[in-house]
Amino acid sequence: MDSQQQFLSELTTLLDKISLLSHDVLSQQLKGYKAAEVHTIEYIQKHPESNASQIASGLYVTRGAVSKMTRRLMDRQLIERYQKAGNRKETYFRLTATGQQVFEIHERLNRQFEARDQVVFERASDQEVSATLQFLQAYNAHLDAELKKTK
Repeated sequence: MDSQQQFLSELTTLLDKISLLSHDVLSQQLKGYKAAEVHTIEYIQKHPESNASQIASGLYVTRGAVSKMTRRLMDRQLIERYQKAGNRKETYFRLTATGQQVFEIHERLNRQFEARDQVVFERASDQEVSATLQFLQAYNAHLDAELKKTK
C-alpha cells in the first residue's frame, strides 16, 4: 500500500471511530433529531443571515435538499424564515428558542468529545499539528477546486 492509500485508509478509520464513539451519546442526547437536521441547525447558528444557497454551499448539498430540510425544521419549529426590510427577494433563516436548545446540546457534546481526545493533541508537538493542519487545508482546497469543476 502506498502512502496515499495508507493515509486515506487511516483517515477513513479515524473518522469511522470518531463517529462510532460519538453516535450513542448523540443519539441519546439528541433523540428524535437526524444528523442532517442538527448540522443544518449548527450551520444556521454559526452563519447568521444564511439563505438556502449559502446553506447548500456550506453543507455540500443541493438547494433542493436544503429546501426540504428547512421546511422540515420549520414544521418542527426549530428554525424560522425571515426577510430583511428593503429586500423582499432574499429569504433567510434563524433558530427559534427550541432550535437554539438543540444547538447548545450539540455544542456541549462537541466540547465533551474534544476533551475526550485532548490527550492526543497534548502529546503531539505544535509542528506536527501545524503540518497536519496545513496538509488537510491543502487537501480541502484541492477538493474545492474539483467540486467547482463539477458545477
